[in-house]
Amino acid sequence: MRVEGEMTIYRAAELKPGLLDTVREHAAPALDLSAVTEFDSAGLQLLLVARQEAARLGKRLAIGAASGAVRDVCALLGVDLEEATT
Repeated sequence: MRVEGEMTIYRAAELKPGLLDTVREHAAPALDLSAVTEFDSAGLQLLLVARQEAARLGKRLAIGAASGAVRDVCALLGVDLEEATT
């Protein structure tokens, strides 16, 4: 699934169903976050919820690419994107 634009509290409710559907419908779910322009703690929470659902289903959620906005917030919060999605 490719996420474009904001991944913030303002879009969390809109993005959550798509993220969870991606996890549920694909054997090897992956996210492309290279086009995310804004990212906040709500965006990180979405990633963690998707990861939790993947783990519940015995899957691994992969991040194929992450924009600078995503990497900056994760670095600020001390979150390794690989650890956040395995």
